[in-house]
Amino acid sequence: MSNEITVQVNGETHSCSFQTSLPALLQQLGFNPRLVAVEYNGEILHRQFWPETKVQLGDRLEVVTIVGGG
Repeated sequence: MSNEITVQVNGETHSCSFQTSLPALLQQLGFNPRLVAVEYNGEILHRQFWPETKVQLGDRLEVVTIVGGG
């Protein structure tokens, strides 16, 4: 059995290891976890839950970069 799963991130398919934590996936994809907001399977996922969130096969994430300024 493969240890790789696929997830959708911003409409694109990405593969990662089974049980990858959300912060690890964000870093793997080149996002700065401090500068993004994450929608996880249609729900905004509060930052406090990120470390305990393990991505699962078929999950859908929308990652939005937070831009400062006015």
